Amino acid sequence: MNDSAIDRLRESLGDRYAIEGEVGAGGMATVYLATDIKHNRKVALKVLRPELAATMGPERFLQEVQVTANLQHPHILPLFDSGEADGFLYYVMPYLDGESLRDRLPWPRPTPWASCTATSSPTTSSSAADMPWSPTSGWPRR
Repeated sequence: MNDSAIDRLRESLGDRYAIEGEVGAGGMATVYLATDIKHNRKVALKVLRPELAATMGPERFLQEVQVTANLQHPHILPLFDSGEADGFLYYVMPYLDGESLRDRLPWPRPTPWASCTATSSPTTSSSAADMPWSPTSGWPRR
């Protein structure tokens, strides 16, 4: 995102979030470290890329965020907030300081199976009944 877009984002969300800087960016979104002004806590502010937001549209994005907000599992971060501000589609989650999954996994060489299972085992060890998005829960799947 260019400087003028970041300034627009800061201005449109400035009464709720103080954006401190970019944490990372990918093909779909940019993540910023911000402070939730009302609750005085660090948050991750994820902003959808403008071209993707234009294609997807705010209604679909906000509908998918609503589904995500209802997921409850110890290994899934909660959603604090979401919305549209000055054409930016965003959502807010807790900020966790530490290494990223990208840093943890040894790319591009093959990853040992033990490392894969150690990284994923807390989530994959849960039974289907514990996961509200499982086929038995009635949640739609894609």
